[in-house]
This record gives sequence, structure tokens and C-alpha cells, in this order.
Amino acid sequence: MALRPYQWEVIMPALEGRNIIIWLPTGAGKTRAAAYVAKRHLETVDGAKVVVLVNRVHLVTQHAKEFSLMLGGCWAMTTLSGDMGARAGFGHTARSHDLLICTAELLQMALSSSEEEEHVELTAFSLIVVDECHHTHKDTVYNVILSKYLEHKLRGRQRLPQVLGLTASPGTGGNSKLQGAIEHILQLCANLDTWRIMSPKTNRPELLEHRPQPCKQYDLCQRRSQDPFGNSIKKLMAQVQDHPEMPDLTQDFGTQMYEQQVVELCKTAAEAGLQQRRVLALHLRRYNDALLIHDTVRAVDALASLQDFYDRERTTKTQILRAERWLLGLFDGNKDELTRLATHGPENPKLDMLEEILRTQFRGPANPRGIVFTRTRQSAQSLLLWLQQQPSLRPVDIRAQMLIGAGNSSQRAHMTQRDQQDVIQKFRVGTLNLLVATSVAEEGLDIAQCNVVVRYGLLTNEISMVQARGRARASQSVYSFVATEGSRELRRELTNEAREALMEQAVGAVQRMDPAEYQAKIHDLQLKAMVKRAAQASQRDRERQQFPAEYVRLLCINCMVAVGHGSDLRKVEGTHHVNVNPNFSIYYTVSREPVVIDRVFKDWKPGGAISCRNCGESWGLQMIYKSVTLPVLKVRSLLLETPQSRVQAKKWSRVPFPVDDFDFLQHCAQNLADLSLA
Repeated sequence: MALRPYQWEVIMPALEGRNIIIWLPTGAGKTRAAAYVAKRHLETVDGAKVVVLVNRVHLVTQHAKEFSLMLGGCWAMTTLSGDMGARAGFGHTARSHDLLICTAELLQMALSSSEEEEHVELTAFSLIVVDECHHTHKDTVYNVILSKYLEHKLRGRQRLPQVLGLTASPGTGGNSKLQGAIEHILQLCANLDTWRIMSPKTNRPELLEHRPQPCKQYDLCQRRSQDPFGNSIKKLMAQVQDHPEMPDLTQDFGTQMYEQQVVELCKTAAEAGLQQRRVLALHLRRYNDALLIHDTVRAVDALASLQDFYDRERTTKTQILRAERWLLGLFDGNKDELTRLATHGPENPKLDMLEEILRTQFRGPANPRGIVFTRTRQSAQSLLLWLQQQPSLRPVDIRAQMLIGAGNSSQRAHMTQRDQQDVIQKFRVGTLNLLVATSVAEEGLDIAQCNVVVRYGLLTNEISMVQARGRARASQSVYSFVATEGSRELRRELTNEAREALMEQAVGAVQRMDPAEYQAKIHDLQLKAMVKRAAQASQRDRERQQFPAEYVRLLCINCMVAVGHGSDLRKVEGTHHVNVNPNFSIYYTVSREPVVIDRVFKDWKPGGAISCRNCGESWGLQMIYKSVTLPVLKVRSLLLETPQSRVQAKKWSRVPFPVDDFDFLQHCAQNLADLSLA
């Protein structure tokens, strides 16, 4: 497989064994260039072993095809991802293959695993390829892995793997000034221990000829001239805010800022034991979600989301608070009027604009293919439904499906990873010609024929903008940004364009730095990062040791009934928090049907959904781990009562008490002992 001159130009330092970041536009052949570097590495380095890290499951299969073509069957290559189910241990697989392509999470788990079959050392590899390496920052899985590399380096470890990063958009780190953007690029280089960021200079004209930019157009519309449905929702929200249990809140309804306000109110109300206030805030969030859906798609979709929420409240809750009864009555009393307004109100101008774009682009015999990017799973589902129901689009040959993040059957909008792979393959071969997608399709989706990309009312950063634009790869492609005149989304997109230019300036400035000055800055940033990580780890340890686990009571977040203690909890595989107290089963009910997760895990499978027996609040699910059934708890479904106060933790890693690892053999032995005593 021949490389183009600009690809040769950027990989030369990597062929000499240096750590580099390859910065090329999407569709310019970063993966092929990396595959060639891996091939030469395997040919020339004694005992070579390569790992290719990706951040999306569907990229494992896609990269495997590119690397397989390059390697030509001369080396043992395999793939690993979270949806493979029963498999040999990661360590065993790595030891028996020359090249491994996997999701980064699997390598991270293997690095920390104590099982011989699973464990692997980072130094077992001689080359690490990091796809979409701009994600190597803060606490991402990429940065957790690379921080182990830097610890080895700064402690003088001699044999370290070579690191090759790939990106189309290093970003600016949210900075709007050049110096801040330069510091962001330098930090990225420090995290990846990069010798230099490589982009074509001599062969740049050939790159531009091979990978022309799509034509960008701003398709802007006016706000709804009248919005009776939205106004009615806002009136209901104002009534909820006027409830005696509620504090003063702003009335910036239908915004993400308002959502943050009610989420925080929900948390503080729970911690203060104010059940009625917490429920009122929770319902305000659902109304705000409906307004956001109404702004994005149709009023009927917004109403459907509210109806779905209230239907689930009725079927799952076994204890109804006074405020909940009032809220249910408020919705029921206004449902007929909301239905009338939703079905007879004015259309969304953004949908009219999208309809016009699709009719223009999909008219004629040219076999077009496109992607519409939207913010949430819910809006993707609603847009797909609109496409299927829109009479004016029926004469146009649009074969659409959504592509959203993986989830499980407890989520209203979800796709399994198998569903994702199936949709991508159908789109690739032309069975489907339009995807309605969330950010899951922004990075790495290799569809050469895609000639129309629409970013539909999105509020994202410059990296997402560049990645989405890169999906438009066909000749004379169209890249459309649909938004309302004067909206935050429009202002953000214009800011993104400025930040993209700033990113290019920042990378250029870093590339032109004096080598000695550059290396000194990188070393300094690495030392500071190592000290900062150590301080953060120490701080987390102190937070986890604030209280003995037996002194912390676990309360249901909804009804606040005490259901256990922190000492009842154990960690399975370092992630899943389970309650091992056999008496805990009296506090919850289990659904008849198991939770559907269309993945086969190595050591466990899902059981039924579990809910509070007293009030019906969802707590999590059962996991059948090896041969033992254990209740896995969501941290947000619990209130933690410490000797000092009540707190609601956002993550299990932030709870103020230690949680021991689950010992399978000890648990089985204890159960046998309990049975013999009985």
C-alpha cells in the first residue's frame, strides 16, 4: 500500500523511533500512515510488540482492516473490545500476538489487574499508537495510561515504548488567546512525551489537492413568531417555582444554565432532607428538558418526553409524596391543552430549514450520502421520527437510521454496540444513505462517499466542529450549520471558527520553537503533572478515609429510608459497587425481566433491575458475577449519611469512606458458613 508524499513527510521521525503526533485532516490517511510505521517497527525492532488504542468500539474493527492490509498477514494481529464477551485474558492475548488493536479502557483495566492472565505491563509494548490523541488530557483514560508511561520515564526506566499520536484537531483547550492555546498544545505534547508535532510543509499543496475542504454554509432561520406550546410549559414551570416549598430561582426556562440550577437544587434539597423540594426540582428539570426538545425538534416530541416521564412515575413509584401528587395533578390538568397546542401549533423553523437542505441535496440521481449531527440521543430519535413522518420528504430517496451511543434497555433511547456496527456497515455499503447521529459518529467514521454533513443546532467546541466537518469527504461536499439567528449556538460556531484558526497558529508556534527550549518546557510540564497527580491521589485517599465505612448509613435518595451501611459495599473489578450484606435483599424488588445489555462480559452478565421496595426509586441492577448474584448500586440513587452531614456523591470514587475490593472466594466461603449455621 503506497503512501502519499505528505504521509512520508510526517512519519519520517517516527521511522527513526521518535515520539511524534501526526496532525492531518480527517480523511488524509492518518491510520494508513500509522499502519506503515507499525509495519516498519515490527520489521526493525527486536521483540517488537505494538498496541493501537482507540476510544470507540466501532473503530477497533475499522482500524483492523487498515492495519491488516498493511501488514499482509506477516504478523500475528488481533483485536479486543468491550463487546467481545468471553475471551482469553488481556495479558495472555498481548503476549501471544505482535500487534493488538483495542479500546483504551481494556488496556487500562489490564494495567491495574492482579490476575496473571489479565495483567500486562506498559513496558511489554515497544510502540503505542494513540488514535484521536487530543483526548489525552485531565482524567481521560488515555491520560491515565500515558501518566504511567511518564512515571516510568521520570523515574529513569530505560526501556520505554515509542508513542505515536494521531489527531485532526488538537484544539485550544477552550482558550481564546494565543498564549493560552500554545500552553494547551505544549501540555498535550508533554502528556504524550512528544518530540514534535508533524504536519506537511513541503508537501502541503499535495495534501490540499487530495483533501479539499467541503463548502460551508450557514443555514439560519428566525425564531418561532408565536410559541403557544412553549409558553404553556413555561407557565407550568412558573407555577412549580411558586410552590411554598421552593426557594427563589431565575426563570431562564429552556436553557442549559437553568438545567444546572435545578440539578444543583435537587442535590442540596436531598442533602438537607427536603424531600418535597427535591421532587419539585426534579420535575422542573423534566419540563426544562421538554423545552430543549421543543426548541430542537417538534412540540409533539417534547410532550411525548413529558408523557413518558409521568407514565414511568406512575408505574414505578410505590410511595407518592404530597408534592408528587400535586405535580401529577398539574400535568394531568393541562395535558389536553398541551396536546392541542402541540398538534396544531406552528412548525419549528429549524426543521423547515433542515427539510429544504435534505430535499436539495438528496434530489437527483447522484446517490448522495449524509449525516445530521444533533446533541442528544433523544433529539436523534425525534429527528429520525420526523424524517419518517414528513410527507414532503417521501418523494426523495432518503433511507435514514440513527447512530447514537451504546446503552441498555433501561434507557429510553439507546443502541447496542452490535446495532451501531450494523448501521455503520449499512451506511458504508449504501443500504442507508442518511445517519442522524450524536457525537459517537464525529470521530474516525470512515465513509469516503459522504457528501453532506449538517450540524443541527449544536453547542460544542472547535474539536467537534472540525471532526464533524471531516465526515464530508466526497468531492464538492456540503457542510451546513443550522441554527436560529442570534442564538448561542451560532455565536459558539463563530467562536469555534476563530479557535480553529488559533489552534493552527498555536501548533505552528510550537513547531517553530527552539528545540532546547521546547524540550525544557515539556520536561517541566511533565514534572508538574506528576506532582499534581500525586497530590490529587493523596487528596482522594484522604477524602476516602474521612469516616469509617461502618459509620456511614446508606439512604434511598427518594424516600430517605435507611437501607444499609458503607461497610456493606464492595468493588467488583474496581468499578461496580455491590452490597454483599445478605439482609440487603429485604429493601429492594427485582424486575421480572433482566436488563438487556447487548454485550457479553468476560465474568458477569446482567440480571433484573432493582428498585427501592418502599418507594419504587430505581437503584441499579443485579449482576451475576461468575456464579454469585449481587446488587449493583448507582451512587446517585443513594444519600450518604455521615456522622457530620448528609451528602449525595456524583461518583463512587468520591465517597467519603473506603470501599474494599470484592473477594469472590471469601464471599463463597462466607455463604457456605452461613448455610451450615442455618
